[in-house]
Amino acid sequence: MRKITLFLLLLGAIACKDTKSDFITLFETSNGTETPKYEEVIEYYRSLSNAYREISMFEIGTTDTGKPLHIVVFNTDGEISKKELANSTKIKVLINNGIHPGESDGIDASMLFLRDIVRNDTLKKQYQNALITIIPVYNIGGALFRNSHSRANQNGPKEYGFRGNARNYDLNRDFIKQDTKNSASFAKIFHLINPDIFVDNHVSNGADYQYAITHLFTQHNKLGGILGTYLEKEMRPYLESSLAKQDIPITPYVNVWGSTPEKGWSQFFDSPRYSTGYTSLFNTLGLMVETHMLKPYKIRVEQTYALLFSVVNFAVENNLTIKSKRKDAIEFWQNKKDYPIHYSVDNENPSSITFKGYEGNYIDSKVTNGKRLFYDKSKPYEKEVNYFNNFTVSKEVQVPEAYILKQGWHEVIERLNNNNITYRVLEKDTMMQVVEQHIESFDTKKEAYEGHYLHYNTVVRKNKKHLTFSEGDLFIPTRQQGIRYLVETLEAEATDSFFNWNFFDTILQQKEGFSSYVFEDIAFDFLQNNPEIKAELDKKIKTDSSFAKNPYQQLYFIYQKTPHYEEAHLRLPIYKLE
Repeated sequence: MRKITLFLLLLGAIACKDTKSDFITLFETSNGTETPKYEEVIEYYRSLSNAYREISMFEIGTTDTGKPLHIVVFNTDGEISKKELANSTKIKVLINNGIHPGESDGIDASMLFLRDIVRNDTLKKQYQNALITIIPVYNIGGALFRNSHSRANQNGPKEYGFRGNARNYDLNRDFIKQDTKNSASFAKIFHLINPDIFVDNHVSNGADYQYAITHLFTQHNKLGGILGTYLEKEMRPYLESSLAKQDIPITPYVNVWGSTPEKGWSQFFDSPRYSTGYTSLFNTLGLMVETHMLKPYKIRVEQTYALLFSVVNFAVENNLTIKSKRKDAIEFWQNKKDYPIHYSVDNENPSSITFKGYEGNYIDSKVTNGKRLFYDKSKPYEKEVNYFNNFTVSKEVQVPEAYILKQGWHEVIERLNNNNITYRVLEKDTMMQVVEQHIESFDTKKEAYEGHYLHYNTVVRKNKKHLTFSEGDLFIPTRQQGIRYLVETLEAEATDSFFNWNFFDTILQQKEGFSSYVFEDIAFDFLQNNPEIKAELDKKIKTDSSFAKNPYQQLYFIYQKTPHYEEAHLRLPIYKLE
């Protein structure tokens, strides 16, 4: 890897025909042991953009720190405007860095990567049909909170940022719910660029093994259709082969914790809360880079650097194919009648990969009175293991022609706007036959998770009704580019739906009730006039011993059947036009 880096630097020095700064980085002057501060990173790119016409730098949106989010764009043809960036037909690659600022490998690798391109005439020509956009540091708040201790398991750099942002959010859980200003600004960047390929640079945690770098592509079955097949059958092998030719072994992200990988592992499933899960909703080829925490920082950065070149090379070599397949993917999803919202690992059809690991076993702990996992680096191995990277659909929903969202749900509407969702506002009261939805059941996490108590195992009860919608309600057609985003957020049963992320929790609380001593007489009269309800009540008392011992629950059972029970309880403000 050192030979590759030095060779590109040498080419850059030869190709550069001016006396501009050499733009040597702190990473290089520290011999690969340090990473620059946030302000230094931004100043570096600002100076680079001032020195080279091929580099443009923009502020887009803000973050929870109050500081703006930056993007840096490489374009061989020279300075580019936002409008030109949006409308360009070139192949587009978006690279995100510092989402977890302690994982700073991508920050340093991207600085070297962009510098070496603009100082190399051969590379500038090679990438003339590419637009490369870099987010220098995404989690600015975390980057400003520098320390040397929070990454207890990581081998360098000497100082780094913190995982949480200015409000202590993990930004790689925030892409679909968009609680932070960071993620809202990311949505602006993402939809402005509409990248064909997205790369998010990380450092892994977990098992130990021989690799310094691993890849975590978005799950190909979830990406779906010909684009998912292309990711798995073409893009992944290309990058693995490209790095292998540079003597850089790479393997799929080792999704193993507290054990050894010999028995294989399943692919990490990136639901839309994660960066690549979010970008896949808009048919972008997504890749997380996961370098290994225990390998020296210098090696990790150098291998990330090499991978970035491999990604861009793949993009330019397959420009027309990628564009065509993305276009076909949009049409594929817009024409589907059913949409998968849950997947399961296909345990019957694993892939086989050659894995380079270390023998592991459990030995007595020197600290506690238990056992500890120990990887013996004197005993490396290379063996075939199962990689469970195929998933099957476990639940689907029928895609409606449109969703109707009641006005007033401002947080949801704000997120629809952030993601370029097209809708029209009803100009007058309108009656329609729709599917009304009530929450039948759900579970809720008992511990806080990224500012929420997340729901799961959600089940929805549906029935058709003729309802009058008010002037100002939103009519949202599904046959648009954001169809996948709509289904994943508005279908309450989907993993990362707005319901599961607590955006509609007010519907879970009843606002009216009854006093038992008053309602007794009303309930008696109601049962006299509705013998079928009386039969239901008697059956439940006979078959449910807990219910039989609880008179209040029996009254509540009757109450729910009467007109007194509020229709708004558990009713989603989202209706479906089929």
